Amino acid sequence: MKTSSPQNIDDYISNYPTDVQVILQKIRATIQEAAPNATEAISYQMPTFKLEGNLVHFAAYKNHIGFYPTPNGIEEFKAELSKYKGAKGSVQFPLDQPMPYDLIRKITVYRVKENAAKAAAKDAAKAKRKSA
Repeated sequence: MKTSSPQNIDDYISNYPTDVQVILQKIRATIQEAAPNATEAISYQMPTFKLEGNLVHFAAYKNHIGFYPTPNGIEEFKAELSKYKGAKGSVQFPLDQPMPYDLIRKITVYRVKENAAKAAAKDAAKAKRKSA
């Protein structure tokens, strides 16, 4: 594995063995499908999708894929995520088990709606201040 910082998601994925690359590409495609207007970036040296702020991050590790949909994304899907290790804003999907692509899609869709609602509230507050 290369040690230089990746410049984009393709760079990031190319640092991993072929079997992990396949999983990472499928996660990327799943997120793109769930959030077609999101932009790709590298943030915290991880593949990141942004839409009205950070949407989700993901990263490969020796034995798992880390998925970072913010604490709200974890909380909203607590029941479905209960069988995985995780923390306040992250979950670990073991590489030796089937990847839950549908769950990744559902969480991403939730995060799109959440970020859109936050952006709309911010815009409304801004408009209210202007008209006051």
